[in-house]
Amino acid sequence: MKNIFLIALAIICANATGCAQKKVPAAVDSAFKTKFTNATKVSWYKENNHEYEAEFTMNGVKYSANFSNTGKWLETERVITYEELPELAKQSFTNSHKDDNLKAIAKIETSEGKMYYEIEVKRLLGSEEFFYDANGKELQDDDTDNDAKD
Repeated sequence: MKNIFLIALAIICANATGCAQKKVPAAVDSAFKTKFTNATKVSWYKENNHEYEAEFTMNGVKYSANFSNTGKWLETERVITYEELPELAKQSFTNSHKDDNLKAIAKIETSEGKMYYEIEVKRLLGSEEFFYDANGKELQDDDTDNDAKD
């Protein structure tokens, strides 16, 4: 009987967490719907106290987009293939990380008009991310950090 109660409690908690993630401020929801009018299969997650992330599909492609809690669009990320990376970014990554196993690659566009590429590699205990601009320059986290500040 105790096990049934614990399982039921776990299910209720999981459902409550899932529901809480789907509620976003009206300004965020409105800004998202305005920017991504053709988005489908939208799931929301709270990144931190000031930022929300939507994962969605648009024209058959998977995206994620981040918005501040006031509805300001921060960035959009789209998974791409290695072949879609700019040639200089590929060369730079290969020169410095030739033995790394690729896990995922994304193209990121920010509200400041910046474009950069995230390359995630597998590690023994997880993964590590590297960021490059189209010219092959490896960027530091502070070059790519775009958390909401309002």
